[in-house]
This record gives sequence, C-alpha cells and structure tokens, in this order.
Amino acid sequence: MTMPGLEHALDALSGRVSSLREARTAYPSDLAPTLDAALAELDTAAELLAEAREALKNASKRQGGKKDGTQRELKLLRQVYRAFPVPVIVLDGGGVVRRINPETSRMLGSPDGYLVGRSFPLLVDVSRRAAFRSHLTSVLQTGQPAAFESRLAHQGRTHTVQVALTRLTMPGEPQQMVAAVALPTEVQLPEPGARRPEQSDGALLLAAAKRQDLLATMTTLLLDEEALSQPVALPRATRLLAAGWADWVIADVVRDGLARRAAVVAPKDHPLGDLVRQVESAVPAASQVVTQVLERGSGVVHEMVDDETLLGFCADGPLLTAMGAGSMLCVPIGRADGVLTLVRAHDRPPFTLADLGVMQEVGLQLGLALRAQSSFQSRSRAADALSATVAPRNLPDVPGYEAAAIYNPGASVGAEFYDVFPVADGWAFALGGAAGKGEEAASVSAMVRGGVRVLSVWESDPDVVLRKVNEALVSQGTGMFVMVVAGFVRGRRIRLSSAGHHPAALLLPDGSVRFAAGGGVPLGISPEAETEAEELNVAVGETLLLYSEGLISSRNEVGEPYGEERLADVLGRCAGQAPTTIVKAVEADRHAFSGGQVWDEIVVLALRGV
Repeated sequence: MTMPGLEHALDALSGRVSSLREARTAYPSDLAPTLDAALAELDTAAELLAEAREALKNASKRQGGKKDGTQRELKLLRQVYRAFPVPVIVLDGGGVVRRINPETSRMLGSPDGYLVGRSFPLLVDVSRRAAFRSHLTSVLQTGQPAAFESRLAHQGRTHTVQVALTRLTMPGEPQQMVAAVALPTEVQLPEPGARRPEQSDGALLLAAAKRQDLLATMTTLLLDEEALSQPVALPRATRLLAAGWADWVIADVVRDGLARRAAVVAPKDHPLGDLVRQVESAVPAASQVVTQVLERGSGVVHEMVDDETLLGFCADGPLLTAMGAGSMLCVPIGRADGVLTLVRAHDRPPFTLADLGVMQEVGLQLGLALRAQSSFQSRSRAADALSATVAPRNLPDVPGYEAAAIYNPGASVGAEFYDVFPVADGWAFALGGAAGKGEEAASVSAMVRGGVRVLSVWESDPDVVLRKVNEALVSQGTGMFVMVVAGFVRGRRIRLSSAGHHPAALLLPDGSVRFAAGGGVPLGISPEAETEAEELNVAVGETLLLYSEGLISSRNEVGEPYGEERLADVLGRCAGQAPTTIVKAVEADRHAFSGGQVWDEIVVLALRGV
C-alpha cells in the first residue's frame, strides 16, 4: 500500500471509530453489535500497522540509502502514527513504553509522554500481568500476532480492552519492538471528585482545601488529651489517612535504633488474612524505600510504581505486587523517628507532588505527637512512682483499730504523704508534706517518709524521730521545709508529735469533736527542731482523724477557706460511723464546698478504736 493509500485508509478508520463511539453513547443498552464492530476495526488497525511497517521498509529500499528520502518517509510515518484514531503503544522487549500516540494518552488520561520510559505491564490488572508478559514474549520470539482481552488501570480510570500485539522492526532501533493496539470495550470513570490531570482551577482549589482540612483534622486528633496520655496517636493518624487518602497505610517506628512495623491499615473491603499478616510481619529494614527515607530524612513519591520490590517481599513475591500498588508515597515521621508509607491501587488517581508536601507535614506532626506522648507517659510513670513512695497501696490491719484513708493528688505530684507501719510493741503512722509542688517536693516528702520509717526501728518516741529527721533534712540543704505529724500506737495510748502540722481531730461517740494541740515548727527550717508532743487515749468507738493542708485550705467560689470549723461540723454528723464512711463524707463535703476544684493534694487518715 502506498503512503497516500495508507493515509486514506487511516482517515476512513478514524471515521468509522467515531461512528462506533456515537453508537455506544446512543445505544448503551445494546452494546453487542457495537462491540463486534469495534473488534473488527481492531483487526483492521493491526493490519494497517503491519502495512505501515512494510511501507517504511519498501520506502527505505527505494531510496537506496538516500538519507533525505528516508527522513521524509520517517516524518510522514510519525505523522500517521500520531493521527492514528485508536490507542497504539510501542513497547521494547522488556515491556517498557518507547512511544505512545495521542489517542492512548487521551484514553488513559495521562499527559503526552508521561508513560514513556515506564513499564507498561504495571498498568495491567495484577491478576493478568503474567499472561500479558507471556503474550509479549511469544510475539517477540515467534513473530506471530496475538490478540486478547485485558484490563488497564491508570489515573483513576479502569479500562477493559482488547489488545493486539504485533512485532515491529524499527529503523534506528537495535532490538525488535512490539506495537500494542488497545481498543476499549468498557471504561470505568473515576469516582466523583477524584483528581484528573485536566483539572480546572476550581477543582485544584478544592483539592488544596481538602489537604488543608486533612492537616487541621490531624492536628485536632493528635493534640487531644487522650492522644498524650494513651498510645492512640499512631492508630488515629493511620486510620484517618486510610479513610480518604490511601488504600494501604503503613507506619514504621524507630525503637532502639531499629525500624519496627507499628501499624498497618488495609483497605476496608480487604479480608483480614494472610496478606495483612505478611505486611505486618515484613521487616522494614528490608524495604529499599523505608531505608532511603530514613537515611535522607525526606519523603519520596512514586506516581507510578515502576519497581515493585521497593517495599520488600512476602511469601507471594513483592509486597507491592500483592497489594495491587499503582502509586506510593513515603515520608519520614518526625526527625528520623520512623516512616509513613501510603499505597494506592491502580484504579485510583496517583499521588502527586502536592500530596507529598502535605504528607511531609503530616509526618512532622505525627513525630511531634509521638515524642510528646513518650515524654508525657515518662512523666506519668515518674509521677506514679513518686506517688507510690508517698502513699501506701493498702493500709495494714492495726490491732484494736479500724483504719481508712483517701488520697487525692489534685494538680500536683506527690508533695503530701501518709504511712502506717509496725514498730516495736505497736504501730506507727505519719502524715505530712513538703511546702511546694512537683517532683522536687515529692522527692523531699519521700525522703521524710522513709526517714520516719527507718528511725522508728530504733526510737520509741515519735518526737525523737522527727527531731532526727529534721537534722538529716537540714544537712541535705534542700531549701524546703516539711509539715508533718507522727504517732506511735501502743494499745489505747497514742503518742503524737507535730512539726508545724494541723492538729489531729478526735471524734467522740456523742458527736462532739476536740482537736489535739498540733503546732511546732516545720522540719528543715532550723537545725534545732521545735516540735509539740502529746499523748491521747483513743477509746472504743472514738475516731482519730488526721488531714493535710490541702483539705483545710480548699476554697469556695468566693475565696473562703474550708477550715477546721467546717470539718468539725462534718465529723459531728458522722458519729458512730466506720472510718471508711467518715473519710468519704469529708471528701464529699469538701468537693461540694469547692465546686469540685482541687488545687493541692488532699489526704485524710482515720483510726477508730474497736
């Protein structure tokens, strides 16, 4: 066929293909005749390609090696190729796209030249890639054309196509090529709102707004109080990203210098099975892309996954192959704290540089949240440890007495303490707190509590014990002072010693209340301790109550203190009640008085004679 004849045939083919498109639109419920005719035109297109190849060969021979003639023929052939009315892709022996005509770009929704240099089999549905490669190899080896049905997915569109493969020998190419003619028999357009390469300015603005909304939502999730106190930041972030930004979301976090898989979120419609478990158990260090992002500290986007081994392997081969990956994005979490990997399937719009930018910010936010969470939990564990040093987990059974206590830490950390422990020929108790808040005050309180316990092993008088603790506290030079009351219980007699503490209250069976002397000077102020000692007799049915500064100094909405007079009124209403009931009644009354506010720690300890 001559070149004019070929051009005429192409024009005719173009007209018939346009008619078929119109028929498909006009009669969507009766596609069988249109499909049969389209397949016939596909055969015609394959024949025209073969004839074009022969025409080029003959033209080259007629020119007898004349360069100008060959160039003219090549130029004409390129024009014919570009004007071809059906999608035509020229592939090399490895399936890499070498040339693509405008009709193919239109069908796949990609810019001109976007697919050149990329592996065409990656556009093919995962389940049919092996068959596609087999057909490609067979055509190259035997020279016999092949035609078969396949599915292509790109830029959010899915196409069921009839593919015809024909071997080509092209001038200037050292290896044989394959021409692939792909005639769509069915097209599935993107979901409403999905990104398209030809987006309008309005659509681009909406996409940008969606990214900003993601950042705002992510910030809200990660700054929530629960995200600091509980390990929920990572699960929340990955679920949010999986909800609208990716099919697969994987988070790898660096612990002890090694990246460890911390979270995997699969597509909602994906069954929980072997693949999810294999992704979860895969070693991040075996992933090229994870290692690369950690080493460079910057993210990477693969708009079209060319190397399916980037994420490592599973029992079924490359993970990305098993996941049906079409596009992938990886960003660092924080500053080398881990890697966040997002994967989209072939039938979804690919990730873009704009997506990479917003995910870099997400990764930074997530890293800050994880660091804050770690710091918060470390401080929380330290606070728990300090609290354990200033308050017993359980009160022991004191013979002849029934005991109960409450401890409300409020907004501070362990500045108040109380303790009940055995001594020679009886029992002892102590209650007090350092003036101040925070870890330093808690450590001083813990030192005083421990000192009282240790010295009580050798001393039989709580007053002597407090004086010696004062000597130790002054010599330590902490600069803090501690108000404390200690008592030794032997039978019905209780010997008390107070160092600047509030007086103990004694509730009698008739509801009357009298207070002990209390007083003295807090420990740690002067080398010479000034304490107040006295002895009480606690009969059966009487209750001795000790309480912290935080209870008495609690204030109501107008600034009035709770005070000892109100405490006496509450105790008077609790005559004959068990210690557990009494301490709860005191705390409930204080809570009502102060509107639920707690500024300082509150400790109440009750001992009732039985």
